Formats: sequence, structure tokens, C-alpha cells
Amino acid sequence: MVRCSYRIMNVRRIVSMTTVAKTAQGVELDTILEQVLGASDREREREIVARRFGLYDRKETLEQIGELLGITRERVRQLEKSVVTKLKTAAEKNEIPGLEEIAHAIDEVLQTNGHIMRVTQLTELLTNSTSKINQARIAFLAELSPTLSVIAESDHFYNAVGERAIHDEKHIREAVGKIVAEIKKAGQPTKIEPIAIATGNEDAMHTQALASVSKYLASLNGMWGLTKWPTVNPKNIRDKIYVILSEKGSHMHFSEIADAIKASDFKRKNVTTQAIHNELIKDKRFVLIGRGIYALNEWGYKKGTVADIITEVLRKADGPLHRDEIVKRVLKNRYVKETTILLNLQGKPQFKRVAKATYALDEAAL
Repeated sequence: MVRCSYRIMNVRRIVSMTTVAKTAQGVELDTILEQVLGASDREREREIVARRFGLYDRKETLEQIGELLGITRERVRQLEKSVVTKLKTAAEKNEIPGLEEIAHAIDEVLQTNGHIMRVTQLTELLTNSTSKINQARIAFLAELSPTLSVIAESDHFYNAVGERAIHDEKHIREAVGKIVAEIKKAGQPTKIEPIAIATGNEDAMHTQALASVSKYLASLNGMWGLTKWPTVNPKNIRDKIYVILSEKGSHMHFSEIADAIKASDFKRKNVTTQAIHNELIKDKRFVLIGRGIYALNEWGYKKGTVADIITEVLRKADGPLHRDEIVKRVLKNRYVKETTILLNLQGKPQFKRVAKATYALDEAAL
């Protein structure tokens, strides 16, 4: 079995979620793992745990390990449960010094970051790495510690570690469930502070940390919502365009939209201007209202040419309108020059002048 050297920070002081004290002292994570696994005196048990939790390589299934060791998958499960129980008992008796050290370092990080974190974020702060092996090691060591609560990866939750003194696993799940329910009730992206108040938690940072472990929730620019809402979780170019236009609150040229996406905090934001233009054309949420200028359909803009819009305006009026009123109404749906509207009025046969500067719709000419 290949054993690589990984270092973990013994954090003395954490300034924020993204900064670790520069004076932190490093200790060998390999050494800690050897001390922990050494609490079991049987090599086969140690190997089963290492393979099941992916401590030195990828995680393996019960079947894979059973086939390798010549035993049934049920026997592998029994041995895994036995050795984990043994290690937890040793940890509770403070018989594994290395585990106590890493648990203390994790506790210090959690205390200044909302008391719970995804394993990916926690691992990055502790090890300056996001490798799968380091994540597996941190999760495994946290699982054994009597001072920490671990949420396993599932369809509903990210793998996370929290302070047991604040929440055990059951209460973490319940607290997250309340947050999800409140955001669903809000029906639109919202800041975390009112959600914290609604769930009876005075600590907004703690509420945000809890929200971050739910796969049902996502955030963007300080706003929280359901992952299925593109305004907080844009998954493709079209969703990103939607977010940009929503935040701007007014029409934009497709080149401006492309620049805004490139300057954003989105993932995978290196897109071409032409790609943006293509998506704007194909998605019904966007309406062309001028030369290369787009707006959201939900703002009341209509698709079609200027002549189409004039036709609709006159049809809804159910009678003649003065050209100034026609221009005013068309400009609510199109970002075009006034002269363009007037040229259409004068040059299209379906628009009939019935009085000075007054036009009606000639249905027969359509």
C-alpha cells in the first residue's frame, strides 16, 4: 500500500473562513493515522478500514474488499463496524493522542466558521489541499472523535463536520430542514438574516453554515435559495444570462452581458460573445428589443418586429391613436429610435392615417 506524506495545520488562530494563521505549526497526518489505526492490533482490520474510508487510495466497496481478502461482504461489514467501534472507544478514553490533536484543530476552525462546515472546505483550511484522500482522512478522523458530529454524504446533505457541543447529527439534520422550509416559504432568494430569525437562531453565521451543508440550497451574491432556482444556482450559460439581466434590472446589449459574465464570480465563466448571443436567441426567457439589445420576457416585453408591436398596440386600443401615444406604448416593449416607429407607421400598409398624426389598424391589409 502506497503511503503519501500529507501535512495538516495545527491551527492556532483562524481569522476567517478563508484565512488560516500563518504561524500555524504543521504535523504529519500520516503519523496521526498510524496512531489511530495502531489502536487496532490486527492488520486485516486496519486494512479494511483504510480501504473502506479511502485513507490511502480510492474508497472500496464491501464486495471489492471481500474479494481481495477472501471473505464475504457481510464479514467485511462486521469487521469494519467492530474496528470503528473499538477506535471510538479508545478515542473516548483519550488513548489516541494524535486524534485529540487533530480534533482540537478542527474544533478551532469550526468555532470561527459557524460551528459546522463541509468536509471539502474544512480540509482546504486545514491542509491547504482539496484532494479526495485528504478529505477522506479528515472525515474519518472526525468520525472517531467524541467532540465532533459527522453528516455523511447523501442525496440531501454534503459530507460535513460540526461541533457536537452545539448539535449532534440528529439536531443538525432538523435545523437544516427548518432552514430549507423557510426558504421554500419565502419563494424567492433571500438574505440569511431573516431566515435565521424565522428559525429561532440568533447567530446568522451559524444559520449560513447549516444552510451550506444542504444539497437543496445554494447561494449567490449573499442571497440564498433552492438549488433549482437559477438566480442562486446558474447551471448553464442561459441561467447566467438570466442572473446578469435580473441583477441589472434593465435591458443590455449581448456584448455587455458577455463582459458581465466574464467579470462575475460564476464558475466556468470563460464564454465567447457569440455563444452568449446564440443562447439569447434560443431561450424564450429573453426578448430582443433593439439592435443586439435584450431584456427579460417577464418584464412585459414582446417578441416580434416593430411593425408587429404597433399592430398589437392598435389592436388593443380598439380604435385610432395619436402617433405620440403609439410611440409611447411601443417604447414600453422595444428599445428603438422614435424615427424607426414613425417610419413603420408611415410605410406599412396595415397602418392607416385617419386624421392628422392619428392612425388606425387596417385589418384588411394584414
